[in-house]
Amino acid sequence: MGFFDRLLRRPPRLHVAHDSGTGAGDDRPVVVLVHGLASSSVTFDNLVPLLEPDYRCIAIDLLGFGQSPIPEHARYTLDEHTAALRRTISSRRLRRPFTLVGHSLGSLISARYAARRRDEVSHLVMVGPPVYLPPAAMGDPADRASMGLYFAAYQFLRSNREFTTRAADVLASIAPIEDVLEVSERNWTPFVLSLENAIESQTSLADLADVTAPVDIVHGTLDPFIAPGGLKIVSQLRKVTMTRVSGMDHLIRPKLAREVERVIREHG
Repeated sequence: MGFFDRLLRRPPRLHVAHDSGTGAGDDRPVVVLVHGLASSSVTFDNLVPLLEPDYRCIAIDLLGFGQSPIPEHARYTLDEHTAALRRTISSRRLRRPFTLVGHSLGSLISARYAARRRDEVSHLVMVGPPVYLPPAAMGDPADRASMGLYFAAYQFLRSNREFTTRAADVLASIAPIEDVLEVSERNWTPFVLSLENAIESQTSLADLADVTAPVDIVHGTLDPFIAPGGLKIVSQLRKVTMTRVSGMDHLIRPKLAREVERVIREHG
């Protein structure tokens, strides 16, 4: 058996940064929180306090990020990220279906998880999902051009390490959430491979088609990672509800957090 087969069969357990209900007697509904690329569970610092009084909140650091393991030969595909997430959630021994909330890359991983583990997920919430399709698949010329720009930009970031790490440092220094962004020597490989093998090579449309739970997509109107053409196609799926939050960007600031809280509570 090769390394990658072993990684899928026996994936590493991820770091659980926050679990507000570890006791066996905790009967609150469960919300599992999965952050995005080059970030960590601090992504949800504005959301967790809103939910904790009534929900058990479990925030997990993705493979290669935060305090989770960085396997030497991992390729950081959606399957690898999902397998590690599955093992970690299983270790929590949850007794009933839960709400799965993913932000950015985490939303793509969460969609794959919900498609593969239908009996576990009662509600999927995707926050700021970077839904990208091959430009050639876009019928509208403007959408096709826009989609092509995203792929070109990501290829540039992957190919220019010094520029990318410096830009990330600048953005991190002015971000309203401490330590919400890290692109460094430590996580450069997880960053590059997750970008290439999970975001650029995503299958989110097919995954969402296989999800049986209700799906809420919440995003800011100023989110630079939102491709309107991709969301336009996703919004046509019968089980998907879209919420646009005026004036918000990609980060889960207080206003966006309140909207995410609202859609979670609407499903119990």
